[in-house]
Amino acid sequence: VQLVESGGGLVQPGGSLKLSCAASGSAFTPDAMGWYRQAPGKERELVARYAGAIIDYADSVKGRFTISRDYAKQAVYLQMNSLKPDDTGVYYCHAIYGPTKYWGQGTQVTVSS
Repeated sequence: VQLVESGGGLVQPGGSLKLSCAASGSAFTPDAMGWYRQAPGKERELVARYAGAIIDYADSVKGRFTISRDYAKQAVYLQMNSLKPDDTGVYYCHAIYGPTKYWGQGTQVTVSS
Protein backbone atom coordinates (compact mmCIF):
# COMPACT_ATOMS: atom_id res chain seq x y z
CA VAL A 1 0.00 0.00 0.00
CA GLN A 2 1.24 3.48 -0.84
CA LEU A 3 -0.02 6.69 0.71
CA VAL A 4 0.51 9.91 -1.22
CA GLU A 5 -0.06 13.24 0.50
CA SER A 6 -0.48 16.70 -0.96
CA GLY A 7 -1.55 20.16 0.09
CA GLY A 8 1.09 21.36 2.51
CA GLY A 9 2.73 24.75 2.32
CA LEU A 10 3.36 28.09 3.98
CA VAL A 11 0.42 30.00 5.42
CA GLN A 12 -0.01 32.99 7.69
CA PRO A 13 -1.53 32.61 11.16
CA GLY A 14 -5.31 32.48 10.90
CA GLY A 15 -5.14 31.02 7.40
CA SER A 16 -6.35 27.71 6.03
CA LEU A 17 -4.92 24.69 4.22
CA LYS A 18 -6.39 21.42 3.04
CA LEU A 19 -4.34 18.24 3.02
CA SER A 20 -5.18 15.22 0.89
CA CYS A 21 -4.03 11.63 1.10
CA ALA A 22 -4.82 8.87 -1.36
CA ALA A 23 -4.08 5.20 -0.82
CA SER A 24 -3.24 2.79 -3.60
CA GLY A 25 -2.31 -0.86 -3.81
CA SER A 26 -5.16 -2.42 -1.84
CA ALA A 27 -8.65 -3.48 -2.86
CA PHE A 28 -9.82 -3.19 0.75
CA THR A 29 -11.03 -0.23 2.79
CA PRO A 30 -8.54 0.60 5.55
CA ASP A 31 -9.52 -0.21 9.14
CA ALA A 32 -8.25 3.22 10.17
CA MET A 33 -6.94 6.23 8.30
CA GLY A 34 -5.91 9.67 9.35
CA TRP A 35 -3.25 12.25 10.05
CA TYR A 36 -0.35 12.62 12.46
CA ARG A 37 2.15 15.44 12.71
CA GLN A 38 5.65 15.97 14.01
CA ALA A 39 7.01 19.33 15.03
CA PRO A 40 10.77 19.95 15.24
CA GLY A 41 12.17 18.40 18.40
CA LYS A 42 8.87 16.75 19.32
CA GLU A 43 7.36 13.31 19.00
CA ARG A 44 4.87 12.41 16.32
CA GLU A 45 1.32 12.98 17.53
CA LEU A 46 -2.18 12.18 16.38
CA VAL A 47 -4.03 15.03 14.70
CA ALA A 48 -7.23 13.36 13.49
CA ARG A 49 -8.25 9.93 12.30
CA TYR A 50 -11.08 7.59 11.41
CA ALA A 51 -11.17 4.20 13.13
CA GLY A 52 -14.22 2.55 11.66
CA ALA A 53 -17.10 4.91 12.41
CA ILE A 54 -15.20 6.66 15.21
CA ILE A 55 -13.46 9.98 14.62
CA ASP A 56 -10.71 11.14 16.97
CA TYR A 57 -9.23 14.63 17.13
CA ALA A 58 -6.35 15.97 19.17
CA ASP A 59 -7.66 18.45 21.73
CA SER A 60 -5.43 21.14 20.25
CA VAL A 61 -7.20 21.04 16.86
CA LYS A 62 -10.83 20.48 17.87
CA GLY A 63 -13.08 23.12 16.36
CA ARG A 64 -10.42 24.18 13.84
CA PHE A 65 -9.60 21.03 11.84
CA THR A 66 -12.03 18.71 10.08
CA ILE A 67 -11.22 15.26 8.74
CA SER A 68 -13.24 13.76 5.92
CA ARG A 69 -12.95 10.71 3.70
CA ASP A 70 -13.92 9.23 0.37
CA TYR A 71 -14.36 5.48 0.59
CA ALA A 72 -14.42 4.95 -3.15
CA LYS A 73 -11.07 6.70 -3.61
CA GLN A 74 -9.56 5.37 -0.35
CA ALA A 75 -8.74 8.96 0.40
CA VAL A 76 -8.75 11.10 3.50
CA TYR A 77 -8.65 14.87 3.78
CA LEU A 78 -7.82 17.36 6.50
CA GLN A 79 -9.30 20.83 6.34
CA MET A 80 -7.26 23.07 8.63
CA ASN A 81 -8.68 26.47 9.56
CA SER A 82 -7.54 29.18 11.98
CA LEU A 83 -4.00 27.87 11.75
CA LYS A 84 -1.53 28.76 14.48
CA PRO A 85 2.29 28.75 14.54
CA ASP A 86 2.07 25.72 16.87
CA ASP A 87 0.48 23.78 13.99
CA THR A 88 3.78 23.89 12.13
CA GLY A 89 5.29 20.50 11.38
CA VAL A 90 5.42 17.59 8.99
CA TYR A 91 2.01 16.04 8.51
CA TYR A 92 1.91 12.31 7.83
CA CYS A 93 -0.94 10.27 6.44
CA HIS A 94 -1.43 6.98 8.26
CA ALA A 95 -3.49 3.92 7.39
CA ILE A 96 -4.06 0.52 8.97
CA TYR A 97 -5.00 -2.50 6.90
CA GLY A 98 -5.44 -5.51 9.15
CA PRO A 99 -2.19 -6.01 11.09
CA THR A 100 -0.12 -3.64 8.98
CA LYS A 101 0.43 0.09 9.42
CA TYR A 102 1.44 2.38 6.59
CA TRP A 103 2.82 5.91 6.52
CA GLY A 104 3.03 8.50 3.79
CA GLN A 105 6.19 10.43 3.09
CA GLY A 106 4.93 13.53 4.90
CA THR A 107 4.05 17.04 3.80
CA GLN A 108 5.40 20.20 5.43
CA VAL A 109 2.99 22.72 6.93
CA THR A 110 4.49 26.00 8.08
CA VAL A 111 2.41 28.65 9.81
CA SER A 112 4.31 31.90 10.00
CA SER A 113 3.92 35.58 9.33
